[in-house]
Amino acid sequence: MRTDQYQGHDYYLMDELLTDEHKLIRDAAREWVKKEVSPIIEEAAENCKFPQHLLPGLASIGAFGPYIPEQYGGAGLDQIAYGLIMQELERCDSGLRSTASVQSSLVMYPIWKYGTEEQRMKYLPKLAAGEWIGCFGLTEPDHGSNPGGMTTNFKDMGDHYLLNGAKMWISNAPFAQVAVVWAKNEEGRIHGLVVERGMEGFSTPTMHGKWSLRASDTGELIFDNVKVPKENLLPGRSGLGGPLSCLDSARYGIAWGAIGAALDCYDVALRYSQERMQFNKPIGAFQLQQKKLAEMITEITKAQLLTLRLGQLRNEGRATSAMISMAKRNNVDMAKTIASNARQMLGGMGITGEYPIMRHMMNLESVITYEGTHDIHLLITGLDVTGFDAFK
Repeated sequence: MRTDQYQGHDYYLMDELLTDEHKLIRDAAREWVKKEVSPIIEEAAENCKFPQHLLPGLASIGAFGPYIPEQYGGAGLDQIAYGLIMQELERCDSGLRSTASVQSSLVMYPIWKYGTEEQRMKYLPKLAAGEWIGCFGLTEPDHGSNPGGMTTNFKDMGDHYLLNGAKMWISNAPFAQVAVVWAKNEEGRIHGLVVERGMEGFSTPTMHGKWSLRASDTGELIFDNVKVPKENLLPGRSGLGGPLSCLDSARYGIAWGAIGAALDCYDVALRYSQERMQFNKPIGAFQLQQKKLAEMITEITKAQLLTLRLGQLRNEGRATSAMISMAKRNNVDMAKTIASNARQMLGGMGITGEYPIMRHMMNLESVITYEGTHDIHLLITGLDVTGFDAFK
């Protein structure tokens, strides 16, 4: 088992722009990851199973709803603290970060923002403590980049709603206690419903055969005449803007998380280049290897600056959806390129489980696709700068 020697890289002294609280939160997450997750993550990926014994630890470092107010069980932290936690989790594995960001941004966030006070008090403390895990039902088998075309629907039956349909590619689904599900009412208007495990007709089959995000659990949500109590409807928002606002929060977390994956690949490649000898000198002494490393730290530094500024704007309530799209698209593409170049630097060793790089490469193929594909985010930026909608 490889020892996790990661220490962090801060080429532009960005720690000086963080508060002491930010650094304490980041360092606590980093130490927990190195102690509890790094030793087992390769085995979890090989077994294609999320290690559920980590859930209390994730809660202890504030990974579940860190920006949720303390009255609901959250830590009451700011957006930069949330981002730093996501960075440290994805530095280890994208699946680990996915589990936490789904819980925070896609389950706790809509309940906090659009739920009733009774719903907040019922669900948020248990979700923040990791006692309950949630998932987010938006994507369907036939509707990915076009969520507005969803066919999952519910009908008003007088004393309850009757929910039918299916969702696909749902992180945390196989073991989640609750699902925030987006479905159309009889008028075709999209609403959020909280569906609980144990409701008759609700099932969450596991999806098998993944070559990416293997250390997280992915499944489907099947609704076969599920009776949902009327008090489980989220009343604070209707329309596609509801789930898309949740995706903004998740995409923001991904922008930070992708930096973590890139940092890990760079860290491993840099150390390897200093230790691996060829032609009687370290491979890091060769120009082409230095070119790769110099470009890696340059792109990482640019992404760090971009994302820190985005976090400041999020804290001020001034970050737009298009700004978040730009950061998600840029940073994931950056991480994907760095992972590929780092793998080349390690040669054959780069594809083995002794190093994390190949696992990061496979994971990032999912990260560049989910929460809005690479091309969709390009079109979001295009719409923002030109004013022309080119989605269809």
